[in-house]
Amino acid sequence: MFNTLSDRLTSVLQNLRGKGRLSEADIDATAREIRVALLEADVALPVVRTFIASIKERAKGSEVSQALNPAQQVVKIVNEELVGILGGETRRLNLAKNPPTVIMLAGLQGAGKTTLAGKLAKWLRGQGHTPMLVACDLQRPNAVTQLQVVGERAGVPVFAPEPGNGVGDPVEVARRGIEEAKRAQHDVVVVDTAGRLGVDEEMMRQAIDIRAAVQPDEVLFVVDAMIGQDAVNTATAFSEGVGFTGVVLTKLDGDARGGAALSVREVTGQPILFASNGEKLEDFDVFHPDRMASRILGMGDMLTLIEQAEQAFDADQAEAAAVKMGSGQLTLEDFLEQMLALRKMGPIANLLGMLPGAGQMKDQLANLDEKHLDRVQAIIRGMTPAERDDPKIINASRRLRIANGSGVRVSDVNDLVNRFFDARKMMSQMAGRFGLPGARPNSRKGKGKKGKKGKGRGPTPPKVRGGFPGMMPGGMPPGLPPGGMPELPPGAGGLDQLPAGFDPSKLKFPKK
Repeated sequence: MFNTLSDRLTSVLQNLRGKGRLSEADIDATAREIRVALLEADVALPVVRTFIASIKERAKGSEVSQALNPAQQVVKIVNEELVGILGGETRRLNLAKNPPTVIMLAGLQGAGKTTLAGKLAKWLRGQGHTPMLVACDLQRPNAVTQLQVVGERAGVPVFAPEPGNGVGDPVEVARRGIEEAKRAQHDVVVVDTAGRLGVDEEMMRQAIDIRAAVQPDEVLFVVDAMIGQDAVNTATAFSEGVGFTGVVLTKLDGDARGGAALSVREVTGQPILFASNGEKLEDFDVFHPDRMASRILGMGDMLTLIEQAEQAFDADQAEAAAVKMGSGQLTLEDFLEQMLALRKMGPIANLLGMLPGAGQMKDQLANLDEKHLDRVQAIIRGMTPAERDDPKIINASRRLRIANGSGVRVSDVNDLVNRFFDARKMMSQMAGRFGLPGARPNSRKGKGKKGKKGKGRGPTPPKVRGGFPGMMPGGMPPGLPPGGMPELPPGAGGLDQLPAGFDPSKLKFPKK
């Protein structure tokens, strides 16, 4: 969604690199380029004016003129102001002290409210809640049926006493839905309301009546991030008419400019709580202003990447795999489990896109061959359990049969096995050097090239034939440039970009 804006801002800030001192003309030129980038991205004009004024005021002040690295300080200012536009701190749902918590969804037709209801319900389930959906969109054809299908996919019950299609009273359905939730002891109720193709008096009146009937703890305005400046106009109309407590952005995976979505919080004063960036029910998460700003400025989003990894990887299995890596006992079966868990996190290109500097590799990431991982998976599944535990027993005839059974060439099977041995040996040596769990003692510790005591370079990691396909410890996935990740953009990875509360004193480094 924000690729164009990200490219422009990253390019503008790159021009500041290498300048030991910034003149007023440099700051004015940078502010002018940022203004053009924001306007081209469809950010609302009043928001752009406020944003640029704040940047120029701070950039011409003492915090830049007296900074050790003025250019990086400007990047820090732009990042902080962008976080401010997006809402500052992350805002969580307000849960009722006496359940059920009632969440009402409002917005225009086509914004994705019904699908969003299922995504929100699935996310709430993952947080340990017992949500229930209430079908109050009785106008749109088959809206009730759609919510029932979405609810079934999310594993959440749906209260739908009326068939819809213009039949039934949505206010009464909402009221009865709350009573049913109390009876069935659901702690969260998500009320899906009707939308229209445009803001009209009838829609507003119905939404106001439902709000009065159920007294929701949260009213979430669902806005399509692709509708341009009309997102701001619609948000303003809903804020003045129905009133809402938070915003949910949908269709962030689209290719529209999307800058208007950045303006909603600034214009309405209400925070963005969630963001949806795909068709699947899992493509939904809490909106973090600092992380979104970091992505837009090309600095990556490591915290979200870590959170996704924690959800996809089983802690006990990961610990067991780490021990096997250190002891050199890692098997192809272990690798297959790790690869499947990695794929649960989403497309590899999306994961790598969260790394700092990945914005400079968009062409390479777009050409990543996801089918390569399918071939690796097919090869491993074509082996017997004994062969996965010890690939050394795979002879030439078996390699031919594995290749034929998995639809690849014999050379592909050979490459996988050879890379596996290389990667396992390298990981074992690295574990021994850094003292990881299960590591074997390093017999060459403290010795030089010829095994004599004294200063030396220690053990040399073995050469890996192109890296272990699909496995992050053994090498990056195929398709990346030979030089690895590019140089980070200005400000990325600096101390001023570390998360709040970061304590360097708690970092542990291996002893030399």
